[in-house]
Amino acid sequence: MSFPEELLADEEEIVLHLRGHWKAAVVPAVLLMLAVTGLVTAWVLLPPSEGGRIGLLMVAALLFYYGSRYGLRPLLSWWTTEYVLTGERLLIQRGVLVRERRDLPLNRVNDHALTQNPLDRIFGSGTLVVDSIGDQRAVLAGVPAAQLVQSTLYELIELAPAEAEPVSEDPAPAADRG
Repeated sequence: MSFPEELLADEEEIVLHLRGHWKAAVVPAVLLMLAVTGLVTAWVLLPPSEGGRIGLLMVAALLFYYGSRYGLRPLLSWWTTEYVLTGERLLIQRGVLVRERRDLPLNRVNDHALTQNPLDRIFGSGTLVVDSIGDQRAVLAGVPAAQLVQSTLYELIELAPAEAEPVSEDPAPAADRG
């Protein structure tokens, strides 16, 4: 996994660079293999007559739709989703044709929660929901080593420099001691 260094600010270092847990790719990969197997089986078993060719085209269209919708599309989505945690922000990048990148500064995070179902607990993965000031929410689904990621996020939030208070142009005049 390579993340473009030009997206990082000066002296910003990557702490964690993650992709969704591999268990999210298992079912789509199996469905894609079943679609290919079904197509090969239809090609071998259907007769070479005109009716067989029409049947093969129908099976191919059906399996192409289901294989791409439930196999290829989720695999590509999993492969192109990256979670990057730096000392200053959380970056979420996803998309194949249309690239979406979201930055969440750590000094604006006010809550983070980890959800794990029994299967997630077995594999050590989970869904991390990060809330920030201004009703912004980032959902990191299927994060591997989710408890480690959450504790690292907590440590980085504590170390993140606090957001600078706006300095007013008109400081309050000092009280006269007279």
